[in-house]
Amino acid sequence: MTEEIIIAGFGGQGVLSMGKILAYSGIMQDQEVSWMPSYGPEMRGGTANVTVILSDNRISSPVLKKFDTAIILNQQSMDKFEADVKPGGTLLYDPNGITRHPERTDINIFRIPGAALATEMGNPKTFNMIIMGGFLKVKPIVKLENVQRGLEKSLPERHHKLIPLNIEAIQKGIENVETVLAL
Repeated sequence: MTEEIIIAGFGGQGVLSMGKILAYSGIMQDQEVSWMPSYGPEMRGGTANVTVILSDNRISSPVLKKFDTAIILNQQSMDKFEADVKPGGTLLYDPNGITRHPERTDINIFRIPGAALATEMGNPKTFNMIIMGGFLKVKPIVKLENVQRGLEKSLPERHHKLIPLNIEAIQKGIENVETVLAL
């Protein structure tokens, strides 16, 4: 199994953190992992993306041009990466701020209202973990227990008290992902 993923949005949405937690989760499952962030000098508010590769085999290069899965969190990323999802692949997106929804008919498309659900939970910082939950529902490539271990590994010790809230957010995402187009 090899899964090549791009997570893309604005800086401050937890894009890089989500990728890092996913990468650590893969390590906890004894998978080969690549995590390669890319962001502009603006950081918060600028565009940010991260490619994550999880594989049972050795990874030859972290550089990708096409992806099995794209997790899209803003319109600029939709415009840039929708075309780069491999045919038969998966696109998962948050509709908040999206003016042009995905148009392809040769990929699986899922929507998760992460921003609305984070507001409902009373903590906008849970946004990325809600999205992660939606991803894990449609692509269960890492076990939830390993995501928790990934959170423990990637979060500083002083933030470990937030792990239960993050797990709750992941569950909220699992429960609220919507199928737009399934092949």
